[in-house]
Amino acid sequence: MEDRTYDMVDEEQCRCLLEEAKKARLRAYAPYSGYQVGAALLTKNGRVYGGCNIENASYGAAICAERVAVVRAIAEGETDFVALAVVADSPEPGSPCGICRQFLAEFAPRLLLIMANLDGKVRRGNLETYLPYAFNKDYFRAEEAK
Repeated sequence: MEDRTYDMVDEEQCRCLLEEAKKARLRAYAPYSGYQVGAALLTKNGRVYGGCNIENASYGAAICAERVAVVRAIAEGETDFVALAVVADSPEPGSPCGICRQFLAEFAPRLLLIMANLDGKVRRGNLETYLPYAFNKDYFRAEEAK
């Protein structure tokens, strides 16, 4: 049976997640790029975890808002994710970067993504569409079968 947990999110929940992501964005630490991003992750249990991007002078040490939200949720014992809202001040709705997409696919390959900019433009899709054929644990099982 196909996992359709992303269908469980109604319009009101989407609006609430976007508001939480906007609030999280205000806590971003982005002194180098000035590009502040906020994220809000909804778990199957109904809890919401916020995250903001945190830059570093050593660019490789920076972490995106999406991963901050996931790490916070996992640290609290949550691993069943339903939806993620991402808000950035950009001409188009901000989309999770490739690293974040791969990170999210580890836990919720069909995660609903709600992406928006500060002008209110919103784009929705699921992670599977944004990262088709994601590398996951199934590839390890295939290797074990050899």
